Parts: sequence; structure tokens; C-alpha cells
Amino acid sequence: MRSTRPLPPLITLRAFEAAARHLSFSLAAQELFVTQSAISHHIQKLESELGVALFERRTRAVALTTAGEAYFAKVHAAFELLRAGTEETRAPAAQRVTLKVGLLASFATRWLAPRLQAFSAAHPQIELQLRPDIALADVPGGEVDMAIRYGRGGWPGVRARKLMSERLSVVCSPTLLAGARRPRKPQDLLRFPLLASHAKLPFEWHAWATRFGVDLKHIQTVQLHDYNIVVEAALAGQGIAMGRHRLIAAQLASGALVQALPDAVLDDPRIGWWLVTPPAATGESEAVAAFRGWLAQTAAADLLD
Repeated sequence: MRSTRPLPPLITLRAFEAAARHLSFSLAAQELFVTQSAISHHIQKLESELGVALFERRTRAVALTTAGEAYFAKVHAAFELLRAGTEETRAPAAQRVTLKVGLLASFATRWLAPRLQAFSAAHPQIELQLRPDIALADVPGGEVDMAIRYGRGGWPGVRARKLMSERLSVVCSPTLLAGARRPRKPQDLLRFPLLASHAKLPFEWHAWATRFGVDLKHIQTVQLHDYNIVVEAALAGQGIAMGRHRLIAAQLASGALVQALPDAVLDDPRIGWWLVTPPAATGESEAVAAFRGWLAQTAAADLLD
């Protein structure tokens, strides 16, 4: 008949199995993340319950007794059976997938990076590879799985969906406007260096100047490689920049950058940040759909003041 006497606690059996396998109380303690004295306590408790000695205590080592060897063989086999059964039953771990995203470095550092932890927590199986470049990544050709582009849309051979609009106004360091130099009307900006980032199809200054009646035909702008450099140059008082409010919200809030003409703000619904994917006919992976959905939700919560 099966014995009705209770089994020793599982934690005690684990301590014995680990100590017998390593022939070391200290190594068993390291494996189970407990103290050596805790292992010793469990072994003493088990020996007392069984009524036999399981280990021979020596000066710097332990050894199994004959009873200990016999018991270890059975306990170890039981734990191996438990491990095998657990692995067979456990749902397979989700395979990690890599999602390559092309975008501007300025968008990556100033808007996306501070928010990425939320996406990683929600989708730990997706490994994002951000590929910043001022050139347009080849989405249809597979250089990236998707891209985030800045502009007015209309790129050929791709599917572009508006992520969020951008607000534009001229900004600079407050030190640049000290004294009587502060511009009173849009034309007054022509007294200052105008900072611009490199773009294949530049449009920001032209769109703003057209809206507010400023002739920039003979004005030489300072062309900088990337919008991050434009922002740093503006912070250093080197000129007037076209402020993309999504990217410089922190600097505007802190007063590090100020609007040179607060009333001359361009809110053009065509200008903004776009999600670019291959043509609809090619389909969309689960990773792209997940990131696109998260971006749309995050952008919707990012309201412009």
C-alpha cells in the first residue's frame, strides 16, 4: 500500500538534490540563491525526518553516505522528470523579430527615443533597429521594413500615412534678441543668419516665408547637415532656426529657445511626420503593424500646445 506519511517539503528536496549533485553546500546555495546555512538547515531537517545520515561532513568537503547516494539517485531522477515535463508543457517562447526603421536622427533622438521604453515593454519580442539618415531609406527595396519621414507626403512607390502634423515657427536663443534687435515683423528676420538642415527637397523656410510674405530670394541660409545641428546652433545663438515644435518642445518649455515672432506660426496640415511602408499590395508584417499602431497611439497623445 502507498504510504500516507507526507513527503518532505519540495524546497528541502531541492536543497538536498543540489547539494548532492555538487557535493558542496556552498555551490548549492549559489545555485538556489540562498545562504549556505539555509542549505545546511534543510539537510539537517531532512536527515532528521528520514532518520538517516545523508552526508558525511568532512573538514572542507561533504560526501554522500550509502543511504544518501541511494536517495539522491531517486530524488535527482524525480527532478529531471519534473524538468522535462515542465519544458514539454510550457508554451514555446515567442521568437524575437527584428524591425528595421528608417528615420531622421533628430526625430529618433528628440521624439522617439524618450518614448521607446513603453513599446519595448509591450512588445518584448520585437527588436527595433533604428537607422537614422538624412537620405530617404529604400522602403520598397527592403532596406528597411518601414520609415518615418518628414515632409508633405507624396513619395512615389510607397504607402504614406500621416502620423502627426508639425507646427513651425522661427526660434532662437533669447540672447540673440537682446536689446533692440528683437524682430517686430517677419521681414526683420533678414537681419539674422537663417539656419536650415540639409534636405533633398527643402521646403520649410519657403513655406513659412510664403505664408507670411517674406522674400527670401536673395537671402543665403546657413546649411547644416542635420536638424540636431540646427537646434544646437540655435541654442548657441548662431542664428534663427525653423522650429519644429514636436522636436523642440523641451527647449521651448525651458526657455532655452524662444519664438522670435510668436504670432507668425505655420500650422499647415500637409506638413508633418509620416509612416511609410511598402505598397499595400506587398502586405504588412505583424511587427510593422504593432509598431505602426503604437506610433499612432503615442502620436495621438502628443498634443501641441
